[in-house]
Amino acid sequence: QAQLAESGGGLVQAGGSLRLTCAASAEMRIPYAMGWFRQAPGEEREFVAWINFDGSRTTYADSVLGRFAISRDNGKGTVDLDMSHLKSEDTATYYCAHGDIGGSRPLDYAYWGQGTQVTVSS
Repeated sequence: QAQLAESGGGLVQAGGSLRLTCAASAEMRIPYAMGWFRQAPGEEREFVAWINFDGSRTTYADSVLGRFAISRDNGKGTVDLDMSHLKSEDTATYYCAHGDIGGSRPLDYAYWGQGTQVTVSS
């Protein structure tokens, strides 16, 4: 069965760094666009970043621009989100998503992982 699995979440102090990884099952190792979104309790799902099929183009939300970096390794079937200079407002469940042409809207993606929790302490 096709799956996306996020890992790397945890507790980090403000100003610190974390690397999230999204691993795709063999059935989903097609170089489609991949995105990262996040959602805090009681909040709407928020776009974070997306990357095109070969990694030549990336797009970031203004809230993370300059602090986060998305990358992919199609040979391994993984997409990473490197997060630095973390702030308390970055606290959320982070989800990776698999799409076709990419975009900044959840509806641009057909498949989603289960999420990994990131908590940034003061």
